Amino acid sequence: MCRFIETIRIENGNAHNLDAHERRMNQTRKVFFQNGSDMQLSSLLTPSLYSERTRCRIEYDEEIVRIEYIPYQLRPVYNIKAIQSDTLDYRFKYADRSVLDHLFKQKGNADEILIIQDKRLTDTTICNIALWNGQEWITPAEPLLRGTMREKLLSEQKITKGTIHIEELNKYQRIRLFNAMIDFGEVELPVSAITCL
Repeated sequence: MCRFIETIRIENGNAHNLDAHERRMNQTRKVFFQNGSDMQLSSLLTPSLYSERTRCRIEYDEEIVRIEYIPYQLRPVYNIKAIQSDTLDYRFKYADRSVLDHLFKQKGNADEILIIQDKRLTDTTICNIALWNGQEWITPAEPLLRGTMREKLLSEQKITKGTIHIEELNKYQRIRLFNAMIDFGEVELPVSAITCL
């Protein structure tokens, strides 16, 4: 049976973007388990116990399997290696990340990988991305995973969807990595930090 995860940022006693995580979890449950009843995470979590940035990891299938609270430490990223993987499908946030872990092992001396599909940029192994073209931040229109932070930034019009081809990287100056745990702008590098295929 497939299992899935939600990773929720807890900080200063608050669970961030909880509605988006609930929505994605319940949509996933409907697709895989035809389960019509929505679960509400707010009744299951205890964010008030945590003041430091904490990763709340929820593993689930038809029901909640496990809830863990893990102190969060930002992993520094100074360089990124582009890796081709045209067949990878990670539309759902699977608990089994072995396919991503396999790709990550190909990083060599880089700190992170950027997954390329059909010559288009998608995501890193843990983050959505956006690139600065001098006027606006563009996030791939077809990411591996439609992250909750990505959806929030799109709704706030802080980023715009577009297709970014690997051979067009020279049109961009900066890249930002972000997810539910990492704020937009917290991890930013020059595009020159990406080692191409």
